[in-house]
Amino acid sequence: MTNHLRTVLIGVFLACATLVAAVGIARHNSGTDPAGDATPRGPYVALGDSYTAGPRIPARTGAPAGCDRSDHDYPALVAERLGLRAADFRDVSCSGATVADLTTPQSTDDGTNPAQLSALSAGTRLVTLGIGGNDIGFASLVTTCVKAGVFYDMTGRGKYTGDDAPCRAKYVSGDTDDVRRKIDAACERLSEALAEVKRRAPKARVYVVGYPAILPPQGTGCADDLTLAPGDATYLHDKEQQLNAVLASAVRTTTAKIPALARGCAGCCRQGLTAPQPPLHAHQAATTARTVMT
Repeated sequence: MTNHLRTVLIGVFLACATLVAAVGIARHNSGTDPAGDATPRGPYVALGDSYTAGPRIPARTGAPAGCDRSDHDYPALVAERLGLRAADFRDVSCSGATVADLTTPQSTDDGTNPAQLSALSAGTRLVTLGIGGNDIGFASLVTTCVKAGVFYDMTGRGKYTGDDAPCRAKYVSGDTDDVRRKIDAACERLSEALAEVKRRAPKARVYVVGYPAILPPQGTGCADDLTLAPGDATYLHDKEQQLNAVLASAVRTTTAKIPALARGCAGCCRQGLTAPQPPLHAHQAATTARTVMT
């Protein structure tokens, strides 16, 4: 993967993630809430994968270092806005985490992160959870589609094959979609994990933070900048939306809430993104968190 592409992807993924999460804590669906309708307070425990941990957002904090957790990820901004004491805030999110890592230790390239749910207790009053993308191999899916897009560009952009979704063909055969199968399996695991969250922290308000759109639905705009075939850009968009749908489905079986997701794409679809961009997330997320959580 080129440095250009890697930089753009990092900016896209993290900018979108921190933005939606910061918005999410203030907006949620209706339903039974064990904490009532008052502004959530601590003790607060943040659970999740890299969309929560915020890798490469300065500065790295916490242990293990392999989780690449930022002191300006959205949980840190939420805790700051809520005025929580350090003792009332635990961020145990970790880059690369899957649903299984909520209940078992996660090995990283620099240390082991304890099972994330071990941070919960009967005294916990606020929980945010953002997870599922690694269960379906979304990062590797994007990488595979980008590589397919490079070949697509080099061979006439479908002129000779008539195929504008070469990557999709690697995962879909007839009525069988391997990515969809992984999404459905992740939903079952998440439902079980949410039940365990409720058991360990029965009085906590729980928010499940979904994934923001990183690509437009019709495969136009930033698909060219990321070297994706148009049909594959649409496929990636659809898989992410399906993941969000099953996250919402899992939430409906519990007293947890799923925040309203930001629309569109914060970063990759901005007009004129044709060169490596600095991370868009840190200042933007801080500003958003302070604005919406009043």
